[in-house]
Amino acid sequence: MAIIFNIQRFSTEDGPGIRTTVFIKGCPLLCLWCSNPESQKGIPEVVHRDSLCNKCGRCVGACDVSAISITDSGIKIDREICTNCGKCVDVCMPGAITIYGKEMSADEVFQTVIKDRDFYKSSGGGVTVSGGEALTQADFVENLFKRCQDANIHTCLDTCGYPAYESWNRVLQFTNLVLFDLKLFNSAEHHKVTGRSNENVLRNLDLIIKAKVPVIIRIPIIPGINDSVDNLGSIARLIASLDDKIEVNLLPYHRYGESKYIMLDREYPLSKVIPPEESRLETLAGIFKSLNINTKIKK
Repeated sequence: MAIIFNIQRFSTEDGPGIRTTVFIKGCPLLCLWCSNPESQKGIPEVVHRDSLCNKCGRCVGACDVSAISITDSGIKIDREICTNCGKCVDVCMPGAITIYGKEMSADEVFQTVIKDRDFYKSSGGGVTVSGGEALTQADFVENLFKRCQDANIHTCLDTCGYPAYESWNRVLQFTNLVLFDLKLFNSAEHHKVTGRSNENVLRNLDLIIKAKVPVIIRIPIIPGINDSVDNLGSIARLIASLDDKIEVNLLPYHRYGESKYIMLDREYPLSKVIPPEESRLETLAGIFKSLNINTKIKK
């Protein structure tokens, strides 16, 4: 079983071809730029969209612990006492309150992803498990990927790279492709902006390469945090030393997830950061291309 917060069908950004991406809740990192804050905690979470609230008060009456109140601006949830039971969701007629996260088995998820097998076959696509961090639920991913491969469906693991060694051994044998995040080369700087050092990340990247599982390195480009020539040059040299045939994708920072922080009553930490310009991305891509690394800028 795993806590799933989204199953996105007809995805084209999480691996080759048309894919179904399964998003698991829970992540060991707390990246400042995270665009899916609902993925960070490994439990279901109640969220509110104030623009839909008609201030009927049904949610207030349904809450057993009095965690909800209605203000002039909309719904207010006391996160310290909210149990995320979902009773408020059941009575919210306009859908202003919803819950992110549902416990599902690998069999249940497989019954969803198998529906699009014809699209996977025609496009060279398949199934991607992402997060959060997919390997926080390694048993689930192992079982799902095994079922997919038995059905000749391509499997892709989207990972922050941090999970423990044992998780990789279980899942890699059923994995056709790994999308692997690299953020910062310096461990202290990595800890500062993600909450963890990067020793596990670099060790696990070496593990994947030695296991000969195809990997695409994905680097989020966050202005003022990891977009320096020094940082990206160090990462480029590391990749070239491991395997210069690895593809690198640069992912420009965006603010699409900012509204989710409001829905979760959290402060968005990078409200003043501006997405990088195309010319800057081209310059940074040139660092990798100068070492003959196949590099793409993703939109």
